[in-house]
Amino acid sequence: MELTGTGAVSALTAAYDVVRQPLGRILPRLSAVLAELVPHRAAAELSTHCAHSPLKIHGDLGPRVTDADLAPLLASGVPGLPWQGTLTLDGAEWPVLAVTSHATPRGAVLLLVRHEATALGDDVLAVVQGLWDLVTCHFDRFATEAVPGSLARSRAAAAARARVMAELGEAHSATLTGILGVLRGRGLDDAAARAAATDLAVDGLVELRARAERDREIAEEQADRAFDRLAKELRPLVRHTPVRLEFGAPDSTRSLAADVAHTARAVVRAVLLTVLEQAPLGRVHVGWQLTADELRASVRDDGPGTLTDCALTPARVVERLEVLQGRLDVDAVPGWGTTVTASIPLRAAREPASDPLTVLGERELEVLTRLARGLRNRSIAQELHISESTVKFHVANILTKLGVASRGEAAALFHAAA
Repeated sequence: MELTGTGAVSALTAAYDVVRQPLGRILPRLSAVLAELVPHRAAAELSTHCAHSPLKIHGDLGPRVTDADLAPLLASGVPGLPWQGTLTLDGAEWPVLAVTSHATPRGAVLLLVRHEATALGDDVLAVVQGLWDLVTCHFDRFATEAVPGSLARSRAAAAARARVMAELGEAHSATLTGILGVLRGRGLDDAAARAAATDLAVDGLVELRARAERDREIAEEQADRAFDRLAKELRPLVRHTPVRLEFGAPDSTRSLAADVAHTARAVVRAVLLTVLEQAPLGRVHVGWQLTADELRASVRDDGPGTLTDCALTPARVVERLEVLQGRLDVDAVPGWGTTVTASIPLRAAREPASDPLTVLGERELEVLTRLARGLRNRSIAQELHISESTVKFHVANILTKLGVASRGEAAALFHAAA
């Protein structure tokens, strides 16, 4: 990709090539596009829009990269000012380029682990920053729109990830606590060995708890902050109209699952756009209320009071809510106005009948997505950069977990869930 002559066209073409990829292929394609400008051995991203898989890695990484390595870069990074330097990864120094974007509300960081530490020019850094901003905007659109199919797959992956995280956390915590119990006992004579092992165990527990906290911060949003984001998104919709928009923020700092917050915002925005088509209309009130079991998002207007469920069908509001086992109520009183209330459970059902994909892991979902597109094992292996035998292993697990006898039945279940 050149930076002179047809550079602008090349950059736009490259950007289009990146964002048109399926979500699981965006980072590999972005890495390939940037390889000419910034030669690198691997790329990693920490994207807070993605509750089920915020850390993604592509390439031949010698060091082990974790979210603990990228979280400080996200917290300290300055959007528009990529940072190039060296970073300690897995105990060794590596030349890197870190690019932060605030195109999504809670930010995202891209890390390129380079082959050498030569300084990059401002023109190169500008292209990398622009592409990353575009990609993160693209990511945020998927989260903001909360399309039913994508939301179903996201919730399935999030449920699987939550189970794995909980199991690993409990196992690690039990192991480290057991080590501490033994080392703190009086049966050992070597005080120095006991002290060193105790320090290691304590450090392990601290890191485990810190990682759990970082995971929670990405997978959840505080209710009041989530509503503030919604208010900022809605105000421009009435800026050039005579309609007065009022807000009833929840008086709570309770944490909401990211998919619940995303869906609530998407539903309210879709309802408001439909409400604004009415005439006459002078005032609209948007509010969130949290109970012990659900989030109730309401849009109340003083319009003609003739709004019906059918008017909201094009926005797929009901479909979005059904993914989270939510419901929609429309209460219209002719001459007085309409109140639309979306109720979303705060806890997902253990085994939602409408979502059989929750039993699958993240890699199995990636394989099933491609299987449902009609790809054979070899093509799936090429796309995911794994061996064909590994694909066969995942397919066998998918059929067993879904309780089906063929690839066709598994694909049918996937399309039904989407």
